[in-house]
Amino acid sequence: MSDARLDCLAAVVPHQSLLAVFARFLRFGLLAWGGPVAQIAMLQRELVDEQRWVTRERFRQALAVYQVLPGPEAHELCVWFGMLARGRLGAILAGLGFMLPGLLLMLLLSALYAHGALRTAGLQPLFAGLQAAVVAVIVRALCRIGGHALHDRWLLGVGLAAGGAVLLGLHFAVVLVCAGAFAVLQQQQRWRAAGVVMLLLLGCALAAWLAPPAATGAVAVGHGLPPSTSGLFGSGLRAGLLTFGGAYTVIPFLQHDAVVAGAWLTNEQFLDGVALTGVLPAPLVIVATFVGYVGGGLAGALAMTAGVFLPAFCFTLLGHGLFERLTRDASLHRFLDGVTAGVVGIMAAATLGLVVAGVTDAWRAAIAVAGLLVLWRWRGRAAVPVVVLGGGLAGLAVL
Repeated sequence: MSDARLDCLAAVVPHQSLLAVFARFLRFGLLAWGGPVAQIAMLQRELVDEQRWVTRERFRQALAVYQVLPGPEAHELCVWFGMLARGRLGAILAGLGFMLPGLLLMLLLSALYAHGALRTAGLQPLFAGLQAAVVAVIVRALCRIGGHALHDRWLLGVGLAAGGAVLLGLHFAVVLVCAGAFAVLQQQQRWRAAGVVMLLLLGCALAAWLAPPAATGAVAVGHGLPPSTSGLFGSGLRAGLLTFGGAYTVIPFLQHDAVVAGAWLTNEQFLDGVALTGVLPAPLVIVATFVGYVGGGLAGALAMTAGVFLPAFCFTLLGHGLFERLTRDASLHRFLDGVTAGVVGIMAAATLGLVVAGVTDAWRAAIAVAGLLVLWRWRGRAAVPVVVLGGGLAGLAVL
């Protein structure tokens, strides 16, 4: 049956109890393997194509809104469907149900990792292989996100400038503001003002590069002071508000706070956390649970997780219709396009550091290249966990 024919049929959200809403999305959470594309496809197949909660066109409109806004789109769609089913309480229960399996599993793995049970000498080759495979996953995600976000030469330039500025040491907040402002001014053909913004970005980047280490607040990686619980919540919230372009764009912001600024993790340990996330049924932003646990134990894990997921709840709870109208505004949409391009550049800069940390010899390079080739050709739900686990097994075999 054609899409047009399906959309002519009645679309009605069935009445169900709050417990039924929670149970349904808990099941989705248990099946949430393979990353955001597979998760969104699962939601569409059951709730749109089979059970007709909404029409396909309405679903596409909702997805378009969440693709513009920051946060993991699959989780935001679960919150939205929960809102349709039972209002705000249903939205909260749907979102909690979807994230709960991944959260509990990540808490368990984080506890084992933080207390040394997963860091024995015998498991070092396993994690070396996992790190190399995760590099492939991140590079593939960067290419996919960049292909969507850098859809004209101006946004490509914004992404390149943003990545270069971050590599020179400029704080990502300055980069993102300049990226969004330039995109708006370019669209309005206000070339002089756009040039001023680019010169400002270049000047700030050079100043950051020339500043002495003490002025940048840099500390020895992996030897920073333990962060506070409130600090971890703030770090998670900031990351959750800046993940434009998909869940994978959370990586540079968490990596900056944990490795560069806070230094309670090394790049290698951060890659271990992403590797553990890759084999779980969960949105990738659940890596925040790992980062928070290593930084502040159980309280830190819960605080950072709450912070990173809070925006995904609030966008729907505060009013999906409001954000739908806002994202249709041409100037705001272009500003967010610029910010997304800047995020891609920042992610590229962070990826360079992770590649250096995770690919340190010929065998790891081979694992990373093999994983990248598999991901390039295979887009199924099992692709990411198979590549990550395959990388770990390869590490055990050859490292």
